[in-house]
Amino acid sequence: MRRVHIHMSERPVRVAILGGGCAGMATAFELTRPEHHGKYQVTVYQVGWRLGGKGASGRGEAQRIEEHGLHLWMGFYENAFLLMRQCYGELARDPARCRIADWRDAFIPDPINGLADRSPGGAWLPWMVSMPQFPGLPGDEDGAARRWTVADYLARSLTLVRSLVDAVRLRAPGGSEPTAPSSDEPASYVDQATRLLRFGRLATLASVVEAIRLMELALGAAVPGMPDSLLLRLQAGVVDALRGQVEALTREDDEARRLWEIADLVLALVRGSVRFGLMADPRGFDAIDDYDCREWLQMNGASERSINSAFIRALYDLAFAYEEGDVRRPRIAAGQAVRGALRAFFTYRGAFFWKMRSGMGDVVFAPFYEALSRRGVRFEFFHRLRNLQLSPSDDSGARPHITALDFDVQAHIKGGGAYRPLVDVRGLPCWPSAPDWSQLVEGERLAREGVRFESHWDERRQAQRTLRVGEDFDLVVLALGGGAIPHVTRELTARDERWRQMIDNLHTVPTQAFQLWMSTSMRELGWDAPPVNLSGFVEPFDTWADMSHLATEESWPTPPRSIAYFCSVLPDRPESERADPAYPKKRHDEVRENVVRFLERDIVHLWPRARDAEGHFRWDVLHGDPQREGAERVRGQFLTANVNPSDRYSLALPGTLRHRISPLDDRFDNLTIAGDWTACGFMEGCVEAAVMSGRLAAHALSGLPRLEDIIGFDHP
Repeated sequence: MRRVHIHMSERPVRVAILGGGCAGMATAFELTRPEHHGKYQVTVYQVGWRLGGKGASGRGEAQRIEEHGLHLWMGFYENAFLLMRQCYGELARDPARCRIADWRDAFIPDPINGLADRSPGGAWLPWMVSMPQFPGLPGDEDGAARRWTVADYLARSLTLVRSLVDAVRLRAPGGSEPTAPSSDEPASYVDQATRLLRFGRLATLASVVEAIRLMELALGAAVPGMPDSLLLRLQAGVVDALRGQVEALTREDDEARRLWEIADLVLALVRGSVRFGLMADPRGFDAIDDYDCREWLQMNGASERSINSAFIRALYDLAFAYEEGDVRRPRIAAGQAVRGALRAFFTYRGAFFWKMRSGMGDVVFAPFYEALSRRGVRFEFFHRLRNLQLSPSDDSGARPHITALDFDVQAHIKGGGAYRPLVDVRGLPCWPSAPDWSQLVEGERLAREGVRFESHWDERRQAQRTLRVGEDFDLVVLALGGGAIPHVTRELTARDERWRQMIDNLHTVPTQAFQLWMSTSMRELGWDAPPVNLSGFVEPFDTWADMSHLATEESWPTPPRSIAYFCSVLPDRPESERADPAYPKKRHDEVRENVVRFLERDIVHLWPRARDAEGHFRWDVLHGDPQREGAERVRGQFLTANVNPSDRYSLALPGTLRHRISPLDDRFDNLTIAGDWTACGFMEGCVEAAVMSGRLAAHALSGLPRLEDIIGFDHP
């Protein structure tokens, strides 16, 4: 535990959590568990009127849900689902009074996923996949979410390749040849591999399937099997045989081409893992984080076509993995990209994706707020953090500590009480898209002046406030978004070289998103498949989800018949441009132009009947003010340019992850950090990484949860 210069028996330890996103909420939830017996008195300090960080949402016109972007939870989010399930269980909402009473009401399993595949001829061909349901549910406390080794992942990957090659074999002319089973006896692995390679190549697809099964068994064996050199020879033989036998088929058969591209990528992953000794390296996949994912796969044999396939494009798109937002510069650390893909595909439980039944603010942050408030957590809204003051240097050898926290107070609450942030939407507690001005001192004036509490560029304040260690707080959890960290840690970076290195290597990028409410169904627009989550599409909006299920959650006089969410990276701008107070409006206008251009030019590839007879987008299908005509109707939809420092997405660029600091780091005596920008075991911007980091921060302060109970945290 951190050193706290008080007698523990005298009073609770006062913890200041700076930031109300997933990481901050996870930390607060862990520190206020009953098993701590009230030891920690937690206060959350939050800019503006709502919790959520990059996951914040609000209710706008007609109680429509307005998100920062497209938020989907994945079936491997074990830590995030665990906390949400416990939170809902603790709230024990009455289903007769609240339609989202339990976590199964809040999250909907969604197995239908798609990739925007492009045929060799250039046509866009959506590739739809229904992911199988895996046993259990995310967050089950049954011990089934075990820790996976590199060898475990590789063996499971080869099982996938064997199935894919079998599928390709059956699509080939005369493809009914039986496969010969390999012996499961480890002692025979070398003999079997030698037999298969005796003539320099594998003659039939059946023998290729046998070779893949042999590699799979060798990697999964509990006793030593074949040497790495023989594994590499067998892998090379499999690749050579497949390219020779499958290439012609894939030119004419898009399904076979897709299957081969994935098989080719997985075989490159296996080869690279063996060549780089990842199974024996204690760093595991982290050992290859200095390489870009595409670069590493190609250097281990993946073809040019495979590394530019829909699957790889989607991997980059879903991680916004474009340096400075430039789609011509795709970059993501190979180890993290591989770990993320393998965890997503092989460790999910229940469904691959889970959609929320309402906005993320309603489903996640309102329950957290209610549960934590019941536990006695205080929430100080309208507090913008300006600086963490650090103790002076001395020669005593004592670790430096945070002495004070400087805030701008954006607004005062009438009567000096607590701000009540939630609104009731037909029995469901929700966050509004704007503050409740009536609760604020001179709220009418603030509303009239157009104060933007959440904007980095609106620095208006009502007062300044400084909290002091020993008087107002004992411990600090810095849980702001990664892009905001450099703005509040000037003293830390000036003192500590490791912090300087982390800040210098903490790269973030703005994102853009828009939501459409439409008076026609998806089928009438030409989408004949089921509701989908689709990525790998054309810029400026490469990812789309059909969110029509949310229509019943909103309060339209005439409900929309379909709802669509789109998102993508947003090209960055130089620091000199970002200093302009008009910068956020300029970027918002840019996003609106991107939306108009995208709907006019690109959406037809997904929605072929979205054009009118003259070839223009059918603007009249957009819900909204009928007085607006043509592209002006976009102004009635919701779109966002996420350019606030705290809203920027944290990138996992090659060569940068080794500089991240862990929440377990104790270089500052009373400070820990939490967020998806920390070294938390899964270093990619997502809910699960933030929750893992928050749980690690709680462990750093209290010793709980145990590290072995943080699923996916496999590091020393």
